[in-house]
Amino acid sequence: MQRKNSLLKGHRRGIAMIMAIMVIVILATIMSLTLNMTATTTKQTVNDYLHEQAILLTRSATEYALLRISGLNRNGINCLTSLRGTHNGIYDIDISWQYIGLSNEGSDKDPSGECSVAQSYIRNGDVDDMNSKGSILLDVVVSVNDKNVTTEPIRYHRRTLQKL
Repeated sequence: MQRKNSLLKGHRRGIAMIMAIMVIVILATIMSLTLNMTATTTKQTVNDYLHEQAILLTRSATEYALLRISGLNRNGINCLTSLRGTHNGIYDIDISWQYIGLSNEGSDKDPSGECSVAQSYIRNGDVDDMNSKGSILLDVVVSVNDKNVTTEPIRYHRRTLQKL
Protein backbone atom coordinates (compact mmCIF):
# COMPACT_ATOMS: atom_id res chain seq x y z
CA MET A 1 0.00 0.00 0.00
CA GLN A 2 1.21 3.37 -0.91
CA ARG A 3 0.65 6.40 1.15
CA LYS A 4 -0.02 9.66 -0.56
CA ASN A 5 1.23 12.65 1.28
CA SER A 6 -0.18 15.77 -0.29
CA LEU A 7 1.35 17.88 2.46
CA LEU A 8 4.91 17.19 1.22
CA LYS A 9 4.07 17.92 -2.40
CA GLY A 10 2.78 21.39 -1.51
CA HIS A 11 6.00 22.22 0.35
CA ARG A 12 8.18 21.30 -2.59
CA ARG A 13 6.39 23.76 -4.81
CA GLY A 14 6.65 26.52 -2.20
CA ILE A 15 10.35 25.89 -1.65
CA ALA A 16 11.00 26.02 -5.38
CA MET A 17 9.30 29.39 -5.58
CA ILE A 18 11.33 30.73 -2.66
CA MET A 19 14.55 29.37 -4.23
CA ALA A 20 13.70 31.04 -7.56
CA ILE A 21 13.08 34.38 -5.81
CA MET A 22 16.40 34.07 -3.94
CA VAL A 23 18.28 33.39 -7.18
CA ILE A 24 16.66 36.44 -8.80
CA VAL A 25 17.57 38.62 -5.79
CA ILE A 26 21.19 37.40 -5.86
CA LEU A 27 21.48 38.00 -9.62
CA ALA A 28 19.94 41.48 -9.28
CA THR A 29 22.43 42.35 -6.52
CA ILE A 30 25.37 41.18 -8.64
CA MET A 31 24.08 43.14 -11.65
CA SER A 32 23.63 46.34 -9.61
CA LEU A 33 27.16 46.03 -8.19
CA THR A 34 28.53 45.49 -11.70
CA LEU A 35 26.66 48.53 -13.01
CA ASN A 36 27.90 50.68 -10.12
CA MET A 37 31.49 49.54 -10.67
CA THR A 38 31.24 50.26 -14.40
CA ALA A 39 29.96 53.79 -13.78
CA THR A 40 32.71 54.46 -11.22
CA THR A 41 35.40 53.12 -13.55
CA THR A 42 34.12 55.24 -16.43
CA LYS A 43 34.15 58.38 -14.28
CA GLN A 44 37.68 57.62 -13.06
CA THR A 45 38.86 57.03 -16.63
CA VAL A 46 37.45 60.38 -17.77
CA ASN A 47 39.08 62.17 -14.82
CA ASP A 48 42.43 60.47 -15.53
CA TYR A 49 42.23 61.48 -19.19
CA LEU A 50 41.42 65.11 -18.33
CA HIS A 51 44.26 65.22 -15.77
CA GLU A 52 46.80 63.84 -18.27
CA GLN A 53 45.61 66.38 -20.86
CA ALA A 54 46.05 69.14 -18.26
CA ILE A 55 49.64 68.01 -17.63
CA LEU A 56 50.42 68.08 -21.36
CA LEU A 57 48.77 71.49 -21.71
CA THR A 58 50.95 72.95 -18.94
CA ARG A 59 54.05 71.85 -20.84
CA SER A 60 52.73 73.34 -24.06
CA ALA A 61 51.67 76.55 -22.30
CA THR A 62 55.16 76.88 -20.80
CA GLU A 63 56.74 76.67 -24.25
CA TYR A 64 54.16 79.09 -25.66
CA ALA A 65 54.83 81.62 -22.88
CA LEU A 66 58.58 81.42 -23.52
CA LEU A 67 57.95 81.99 -27.22
CA ARG A 68 55.77 85.04 -26.51
CA ILE A 69 58.26 86.49 -24.01
CA SER A 70 61.21 85.96 -26.32
CA GLY A 71 59.45 88.00 -29.01
CA LEU A 72 59.14 91.03 -26.71
CA ASN A 73 61.80 93.56 -25.87
CA ARG A 74 60.25 93.91 -22.38
CA ASN A 75 59.93 97.69 -22.31
CA GLY A 76 57.04 99.73 -20.99
CA ILE A 77 53.87 98.61 -22.74
CA ASN A 78 55.33 95.35 -24.02
CA CYS A 79 56.28 94.11 -20.56
CA LEU A 80 53.86 91.20 -20.27
CA THR A 81 53.39 89.56 -16.89
CA SER A 82 50.59 87.11 -17.63
CA LEU A 83 48.63 85.32 -20.34
CA ARG A 84 45.21 83.68 -20.24
CA GLY A 85 43.45 81.38 -22.62
CA THR A 86 41.25 78.37 -23.16
CA HIS A 87 41.67 75.11 -25.01
CA ASN A 88 38.72 73.32 -26.67
CA GLY A 89 36.35 75.32 -24.48
CA ILE A 90 37.07 72.93 -21.60
CA TYR A 91 40.47 73.90 -20.22
CA ASP A 92 41.20 77.30 -18.67
CA ILE A 93 44.90 78.20 -18.93
CA ASP A 94 46.43 80.90 -16.73
CA ILE A 95 50.13 81.74 -17.16
CA SER A 96 51.96 84.24 -14.97
CA TRP A 97 55.64 84.95 -14.41
CA GLN A 98 58.20 87.06 -12.61
CA TYR A 99 61.33 88.42 -14.27
CA ILE A 100 64.47 87.65 -12.29
CA GLY A 101 67.53 89.89 -12.30
CA LEU A 102 67.04 91.88 -15.48
CA SER A 103 68.16 95.18 -13.96
CA ASN A 104 71.62 96.70 -13.74
CA GLU A 105 73.35 96.06 -10.40
CA GLY A 106 72.10 98.52 -7.78
CA SER A 107 69.39 99.92 -10.07
CA ASP A 108 65.69 99.56 -9.34
CA LYS A 109 64.74 99.69 -13.01
CA ASP A 110 65.01 97.31 -15.88
CA PRO A 111 67.61 98.62 -18.38
CA SER A 112 65.09 98.38 -21.18
CA GLY A 113 62.19 100.15 -19.50
CA GLU A 114 59.46 99.55 -16.98
CA CYS A 115 59.30 95.84 -16.20
CA SER A 116 60.50 96.68 -12.69
CA VAL A 117 57.44 98.88 -12.14
CA ALA A 118 55.25 95.81 -12.52
CA GLN A 119 54.78 93.56 -9.52
CA SER A 120 56.44 90.72 -11.40
CA TYR A 121 60.09 91.69 -11.05
CA ILE A 122 62.91 90.46 -8.80
CA ARG A 123 65.96 92.77 -8.70
CA ASN A 124 69.56 91.71 -9.16
CA GLY A 125 70.34 92.47 -5.52
CA ASP A 126 67.74 89.87 -4.47
CA VAL A 127 69.36 87.12 -6.57
CA ASP A 128 72.31 85.25 -5.04
CA ASP A 129 73.17 82.99 -7.98
CA MET A 130 74.66 84.71 -11.05
CA ASN A 131 73.26 81.95 -13.28
CA SER A 132 69.69 82.90 -12.31
CA LYS A 133 69.96 86.48 -13.56
CA GLY A 134 68.02 87.03 -16.76
CA SER A 135 65.51 84.26 -15.97
CA ILE A 136 61.82 84.08 -15.26
CA LEU A 137 59.84 82.21 -12.63
CA LEU A 138 56.93 80.81 -14.64
CA ASP A 139 53.64 79.57 -13.15
CA VAL A 140 51.17 77.72 -15.37
CA VAL A 141 47.75 76.64 -14.07
CA VAL A 142 45.40 74.51 -16.18
CA SER A 143 41.95 73.79 -14.80
CA VAL A 144 38.72 72.13 -15.90
CA ASN A 145 35.61 73.62 -14.36
CA ASP A 146 33.01 72.53 -16.92
CA LYS A 147 30.25 70.63 -15.08
CA ASN A 148 29.15 68.98 -18.35
CA VAL A 149 32.52 67.23 -18.66
CA THR A 150 33.34 66.27 -15.07
CA THR A 151 31.66 66.52 -11.71
CA GLU A 152 34.91 67.31 -9.90
CA PRO A 153 37.13 70.29 -10.65
CA ILE A 154 40.48 69.27 -12.11
CA ARG A 155 43.44 71.62 -11.61
CA TYR A 156 47.14 71.20 -12.41
CA HIS A 157 49.85 73.73 -11.47
CA ARG A 158 53.40 73.75 -12.82
CA ARG A 159 56.13 76.14 -11.66
CA THR A 160 59.41 76.32 -13.55
CA LEU A 161 62.50 78.51 -13.61
CA GLN A 162 63.31 79.34 -17.24
CA LYS A 163 66.34 81.09 -18.69
CA LEU A 164 65.57 83.90 -21.14
